[in-house]
Formats: sequence, C-alpha cells, structure tokens
Amino acid sequence: MRRVLAGLAAIVVIGSASAQAIEVRRPDIASTPLPRSVEAGGTVYVDRGLVASGSLPAGTVDFLGDTLGSFSSLSIEPGTWKREGDTYTGVLWTLPDRGRNDPEHDVFFDYRGRMHRFRVRLSLAGDGKGRFDLVPDGGRVLRDFNGNPFTGAEPRGGTLREHGVLLPAPASGTGAGKVSLDAESLQFTRDGGFYVGDEYAANVYRFDADGRLDGVIVPPRAVQPLDASGKPDFTSLRPPASGRRNNQGVEGMAMSPDGTRLFVVLQSALVQDSAPGDASGRALTRVLVYDTSRNAVPSRPVAHYVVRLPVYDDKGAGGTPNRTAAQSEIRVLDDHRFLMLARDGAGWGADGDRPIVFKSVLLVDTSGATNLAGTAYETATTSVRVAGGELRPDIRPASSTPLVDLLDPTDLARFGLAIDAASPGKALLSEKWEAMDLVSTLDPARPDDGFLIVGNDNDFVAKHCVMDGQRCDSAIDNDNRILVYRLTLPGMRSTAASHHH
Repeated sequence: MRRVLAGLAAIVVIGSASAQAIEVRRPDIASTPLPRSVEAGGTVYVDRGLVASGSLPAGTVDFLGDTLGSFSSLSIEPGTWKREGDTYTGVLWTLPDRGRNDPEHDVFFDYRGRMHRFRVRLSLAGDGKGRFDLVPDGGRVLRDFNGNPFTGAEPRGGTLREHGVLLPAPASGTGAGKVSLDAESLQFTRDGGFYVGDEYAANVYRFDADGRLDGVIVPPRAVQPLDASGKPDFTSLRPPASGRRNNQGVEGMAMSPDGTRLFVVLQSALVQDSAPGDASGRALTRVLVYDTSRNAVPSRPVAHYVVRLPVYDDKGAGGTPNRTAAQSEIRVLDDHRFLMLARDGAGWGADGDRPIVFKSVLLVDTSGATNLAGTAYETATTSVRVAGGELRPDIRPASSTPLVDLLDPTDLARFGLAIDAASPGKALLSEKWEAMDLVSTLDPARPDDGFLIVGNDNDFVAKHCVMDGQRCDSAIDNDNRILVYRLTLPGMRSTAASHHH
C-alpha cells in the first residue's frame, strides 16, 4: 500500500499499517493550515501549532565558565511547573552532551559531565506569539561512583571498572582515568534522582539527586558496542562490529507517566541491523522497555521492539531516499505510546548547503509490535533483517504516524525563523533539534492539551567559545533555541500531565 498523508504531501507511506515505511523524497513542508489532526488507533491527535519561542546567545557562558551548549535533552523538573493566568513558570534542566569536539582532527576536551539549570517563564499572547524566557541558574556536575567528574573525552580503547561495571575511560591523554560520558537523554524520577542516556557505551546511568552515580543499566548484548572478538568497543571514531553505531547511542529515553516503565530508543539501527549501501539502510532501530517499579537499574528489558525510522532524499529532489531521519528524543504517553522526534541533517550549523527536508515529531505505538525480549535478537547479535536487507517477515515493527511537522514556514515566520536561507530578515532553522519535553497546559477547559517544548543542539558553535580554559571559536553563532507547540493528546489528563503537576 502507498498513501500520502493529508497535509504531508512530500511523505509517502509504503506498506500495511503494521509495517509502514515513511519515505520523504521532497522537502516535507506543511501544506495545510493549523490546527492539523491525525488519527491513530481510533484516537484523534491535534497539533495546534507554535505558541512561543525563546533563545539564548550562542556565546552564553555556563556555571563552570565554559560555553553553554544546548540542548541534547531537556526536562522540566517535576513539581515546579506552575500556571498563573497566561503565564507559566518552572525549572528547566538541560544536557549539553560531551562538549565541543572535532573528531576529524582528533580534538577533544576534558569537558566535565554536567546539567544546566534554568528558571523559565512561558508567556502566552493573544496574537499567538508568546515568549519562552530562559535565565541560567547554575547547574550540577555529574560524578561517578567514586565521586569523580565524568569527561567528554574520547575513550579510544581505554576502560575502567567501577562497581563491577566496565566503563569507557581514556587510558592516557585528555581525560585520562575518568569515565567518558556523551550525555544525550534525561529523565527525572519521583525521588529527585534522574537517568542519563549515554552514547559511548549505550548505558543508562542512574544518578541520585546530588548528581552522583548510583547505578547503571547495561544494555543487552545486541546493543553493546562489541569488536569482532566480542569485546567492548566504546570508541566514537568508527563503528563497532556489532551493537550501537558510533555516535548513535541512547538518544531517546523517557519514563512512562506512572513511573514504572523506562523506554530507551537508539538513535538509528544497530550495526547488525543496517542494510548495505547508503545511510537509508539504518532505519530499523530498537526500543527497549525496562520495568523500574521494583528495581531502578533492572538487568534486562521486559519488552523489546523495532521501530522503523523515516528515510529521505537528502537533496529533496524526488530521488530514492539515501539517508535515515535519525531519532533524537522521545517522550512517553503511556505503556505503549510515545512521541519521537526524528530529523534530517540540514539547517543552520550543518556542513554543506543541502535543503532542509524533514524534521517531525511522530506518534509511535508499540501495542501491535513483536516483543523481542529474551530472544537471540537481544541476547546475541542476530540481525532483525533478512539477507536482502528487509525486516524479517515474522517481526512486526511498532507503528508510527507523523504528528508535528516542524517545517511550517508560516508558523516559523511568526517567530523570525525560516527553512530557506534566502528568506530576508529570518534566521535559518537549526540543523539539530534533539531535546523535547511534554508538560500540561493546566487548562481545566482543555485537560488533554499539553505544551511540547522542543530544543536545538547547537554543538557549542559560537564565534566566541571557551572550553576547559581553551578557545574553540567557530565562524558562526548557532544560538540556543526553544520552540513551544500546543498539542491535544487524548488521555493526557491521566498520563503525561502527572509528571509535572
């Protein structure tokens, strides 16, 4: 089956509802007016569009004296989200990943793992052009089991062992003797602690409220980066023989609203699940679900699914897709549905002049998907693909439906943004949108409505950049940006909203 979704004329959906493949051949520019609705599983979900935006200058300095990098992940601290009329306030925490780096020239810094804290104010406006103001308010240094700070430095072949867990760590040079961390996803827990998803080892780290490591969820063998002999291979400089692809680790991670299920999604396909040829063969990524109701660091998932990511033509010229729209963040709605942010690699801050083709939030539903927990697809390195590159016919992937199209020129223009570099007086939309949280509107008249807060990752790109006491200047400023959408998500009054009341 081939069909084009209403209002998403550039997207072709191929296959049955249980095995959809989203192909984007031309720029996926929103073509119908807001609000836009989609139906999935008998429920109608509504995107009501942008209601606010905010930014911080790229050269902003953080609480440790380094350039403040945005935003690999973000989360409103539970219990801080308040409403007074058309104004909302709260405490926002963000992750800045591993610091400025240039792997091509072997440049890494001993960047201390950290979280940034902001006091935020969302002010809605009658004309729909609200403001999201961020005021930096300190932060928290992340420390390992022994109280030592993490480093963002490339571990190469180095490791160390803490509490029986083998961890990536440079053996010499920059960051020597410290655990390497490339933090990509953040989730608070009800006791004040939090989880951080990592890219180097594909671990999920559990921290106490003070930012000290108190547990590690080590991924199953299928996900662990391993060399040809089956030994850990944590480097980010090249892909391993199996497991998470380099720089494609735990990009998405979030808790179910009842606090019992932790969802973990890899950025794109595992090495053994990648089809030969171009990067469009990296679409079949893995979703792991852990039961955290009794143990905050469970040893194995209770559920394990495949979700198919969109693929696209990076020229946007109608050709066969040659890239995968890797996922960058998730937020969980209940025990089987989550929002997933997937994007291309074009926009402000990207190399080259490729057009912006695809940046969307999809609704994913695992209820009809095959559970791979405990099978050889999890406990070994068996591929979910057949020899020809297609998904094995006995594995049903999770379904996905595009919900929020970030490429809406009219909506973006109201906030001074554009998807075309030639738009006068407008800032080009950033390449990397990687952070997302969902909070309630606290609106009794619309209890199913929520604000989706979406942030970019600027990779510390600033004309005046400092890192670990050294200059790291770039030719451009890539400002830290936030976009706020209003959505109607039926059932939100009893699910996602509970985290932030």
